[in-house]
Parts: sequence; structure tokens; C-alpha cells
Amino acid sequence: MKKRAIFTILSLSSALVSFAQGNGLAGITDATTMVSSYFEPLTGLIYAIGAVVGLIGGVRVYSKFSSGDPDVSKTAAAWFGACIFLVVAATVLRSFFL
Repeated sequence: MKKRAIFTILSLSSALVSFAQGNGLAGITDATTMVSSYFEPLTGLIYAIGAVVGLIGGVRVYSKFSSGDPDVSKTAAAWFGACIFLVVAATVLRSFFL
């Protein structure tokens, strides 16, 4: 038990010493800039995935409707919900982080 406590104290003190060295604010600013630069392409990618999901869902709903399947409305709601979720998630992430 004592060894674990000593190891924990040494680990924390070495972590504090390593955080005290260097310019932490510049590192945080650089990381924020790098992460923010990824959101524009990521948002476009999510919108493209939503469009593909919408097309695939439309084809699947049409095939179920043509074959007379009774669960057409349930399938259409699921695919439509997936598309709406992708668009809303991309918009919320973009507005939240940028």
C-alpha cells in the first residue's frame, strides 16, 4: 500500500514538473487551430455520406414499396431519420466547435 502511494505521488509530481516546462498556452492554441481546421472537410464528408445514405434508402424503400411489403413506412422512417441525424449532427458539431 505504501509503495502504491509513493508511486502515485512521484507520478503526479513528475507530471506537474513536465507541465510546468515550456509554453503550454502556445501548444493549446496550436492544437485548437489544428482541430478547427479539420471541421470544414469533415462537415462536407458527413453531408456527402448523408446524401449517399438518402439515395440508398430511397432505392430500398422503393423496392419494398414495389414488392408490396407491409413495413414500407417503418423502413422509410428509419432511412429518413438516419439522413436527418447525419445532417443535424454535422451542423451541431460545426456550430459547437467552431
